[in-house]
Amino acid sequence: MLQIEGLSVSYGSQKILKDVSFCLDRGESLAIIGESGAGKTTLGKCILGLADGDVFGEVRFNGDDILDMSQDELREIRGRDIAMVFQNAEDALHPLYTVSDQVIEAIRVHGPDGDEVSRRAYGLLEAVGLDRDKADSYPHQLSGGQKQRALIAMALANDPEVLILDEPTASLDAMTKADIIQLLRSAASGKISIVVTHDISLAAKLTSMTAVLYAGRILETGRTSDIISGPRHPYTRGLLRSYPNMTTTKDLQGIPGRMEQGVEGCPFHERCTQKVDRCASDVPALVESGGRMIACHRGGVVPLLKVRGLCKSFEGHRVLDCIDLTLFEGETVAVVGESGSGKTTLSRAIMGLEVPDCGEIEIDCSPVNARDKKFYEKVQMVFQNPRDSISHRMNILQAVREPLDVHKKGSEDDKLRSVRRALDDVELSYDEKFLARYPHTLSGGEVQRVAIARALVLGPKILIADEPTSALDASVQAKVLRLLLDIQEKRGLSMLFITHDIALARKISDQMVVMQSGRIVEIGPTSDILTRPQHPYTKRLIECSPDLSALDEDEDRGDHGSAKESLMAEKIKH
Repeated sequence: MLQIEGLSVSYGSQKILKDVSFCLDRGESLAIIGESGAGKTTLGKCILGLADGDVFGEVRFNGDDILDMSQDELREIRGRDIAMVFQNAEDALHPLYTVSDQVIEAIRVHGPDGDEVSRRAYGLLEAVGLDRDKADSYPHQLSGGQKQRALIAMALANDPEVLILDEPTASLDAMTKADIIQLLRSAASGKISIVVTHDISLAAKLTSMTAVLYAGRILETGRTSDIISGPRHPYTRGLLRSYPNMTTTKDLQGIPGRMEQGVEGCPFHERCTQKVDRCASDVPALVESGGRMIACHRGGVVPLLKVRGLCKSFEGHRVLDCIDLTLFEGETVAVVGESGSGKTTLSRAIMGLEVPDCGEIEIDCSPVNARDKKFYEKVQMVFQNPRDSISHRMNILQAVREPLDVHKKGSEDDKLRSVRRALDDVELSYDEKFLARYPHTLSGGEVQRVAIARALVLGPKILIADEPTSALDASVQAKVLRLLLDIQEKRGLSMLFITHDIALARKISDQMVVMQSGRIVEIGPTSDILTRPQHPYTKRLIECSPDLSALDEDEDRGDHGSAKESLMAEKIKH
């Protein structure tokens, strides 16, 4: 058994690890993920007794504290009981010895000698994919993937109980990486394994548990599958959004700011978009929450909008039928469906523009009983047609400033600064000439961006966007959506995005709600719904979404397809 208790490491005044604790039994695997500088490699070195600096806490292996061992005792367990595959193969392999010699030496260090040692070394090298010729090569004669295989053979030389893998697939091409992962899965079977990585896909393939490390502290732990499918800590969610994923396109969004050491309170609070005053002073404890451990004063990512049992009828026709949905901080939920499915009615009911027959709405965990100024400071809406939502009698300055005037926010100079900042956020000019223009003198894309600036000028936490780009050309639409995602990243803005375009929803949303005839027929992570749709209506929507690959299908139809189209054209003509 491997038990880490209260592990802290300092280099001078800089703390690299802070009160890290976890426990692993034989056969269990743990991924340590986080950005560069989080302390991942230092943690791996501590388990081997290799960490420099001042080390406090306990690292117990089979009951013995590694931190209390002498150098002779450490040499006995290194390589025999605990082995590590280091990140940089160039530094880990000796350039003046063949690979086979280095594996043989790793075995001989712990006692065995004779022909059996050579047979075992060559057998291990062959098992990791290096034949006799490659095994007798020097490191500089091997590719990066081959050197990584040699390191794995060295780590397995004495069949250790604990295997530490520090970025074992970094800088490898995709095919070599896949081969190495297969090797590692087999090698780690039945052992205690720790995978130190920033590669989330590697964690998913090699480990059952994951710990998220940030600036030396663990912020979240749980089953790897649970953390990847439903991250609870804002930092974990940011990591997953930053990672390129083949199953969805809302990735590479990033996390605002950068990691800093020595921050008081929660180490992530300076970059967190849902922080409260307490986060700047108090370190959050790692506590159990919903089947995993979370270190967050707010219990993880908070729900900002809850809709429960919402119903609405017009002249006896049920338009909304028991709608339930939740929108979390910094999340985009796309509501998709054909015209008449109830999407716009849902948005208007939330905004108070339609009175529901029954149901409950909560904003920031408080029931919404009236739409007062406090409500509209938190929730704003961008309507489908911006020219109808902005008065043609107001110039740009007046239109964007109006919410500030209504809510009496700041002096005239403060309001002007807020207007200019909002226009700058949506990449519009804010000089005197532009501020004096009227909506009818702007293009459709510019008017829509003015409408977005107007909606954001109060700094709301929730934005309801009803088909905000349906009237825009593709180029302007792309710019507007990129702006919204950038603002979401900076502010933690939550968006309920109403659209009939499922391809568009795929690009921008974390969660998807599929509506048909006033009912939700499917709801869940966007990637799951698009790759594994369950309802026939969802499948039909996906089939009808824009797909440029259909052009190839048209070409494959050849003359037969062209003849059919010609015949159809003649029928239409006549």
